[in-house]
Amino acid sequence: MSILQTLILFSLLLSASHAAVQDFCVADLMGPQSPSGYLCKKESAVTVNDFIFSGLGVPGNTTNLIKAAVTTAFVGQLPGLNGLGISLARLDLAPGGVIPIHTHPGGSEVLIVLQGSICAGFISSANNVYFKNLNKGDSMVFPQGLLHFQVNAAKGPSIAIVSFSSPSPGLQIVDFALFGNNLPSALVEAITFLDDAQVKKLKALLGGTG
Repeated sequence: MSILQTLILFSLLLSASHAAVQDFCVADLMGPQSPSGYLCKKESAVTVNDFIFSGLGVPGNTTNLIKAAVTTAFVGQLPGLNGLGISLARLDLAPGGVIPIHTHPGGSEVLIVLQGSICAGFISSANNVYFKNLNKGDSMVFPQGLLHFQVNAAKGPSIAIVSFSSPSPGLQIVDFALFGNNLPSALVEAITFLDDAQVKKLKALLGGTG
């Protein structure tokens, strides 16, 4: 047997050893969560409802500061996603609505516009910016961990569905991370180059203290 044949055989054996041994692992939401997901619910307790979520058909409430709403179908809402490496969400953006610049540390994202027009973009680690107005039927991908945003570019409401490469992709919104907590204003001013009045105004707006 040649070296190449040996390597191919070894690769096949290794793949087989990691093959799935069960059809699914519905999340036991009452149990602990680890980086690899939730523990599996006993199969005898699994029902069809563990694989169904109807919330994406309901418009989100956009009467808020950002004039936008995100309805998630993550593992917490759809336990059947556990271990499958996928999830979904619905974006509703009223006129002037915005999903502020944010990141998903646990997964990449794909967006498809269902209604209206959305200006969407992301910033690479080299600080290059990629953005464009997307219309109905257009899609855009946002690589894992990179800062990105969505802004309603239409006169009426815009709607999009997004998918993620994780059942729990995580979320950190930059504005709230800087101004929506108790990080002392002096530190925020030092790391953002904003003056004291601007920082205190943003903290008051976003619920921060300090």
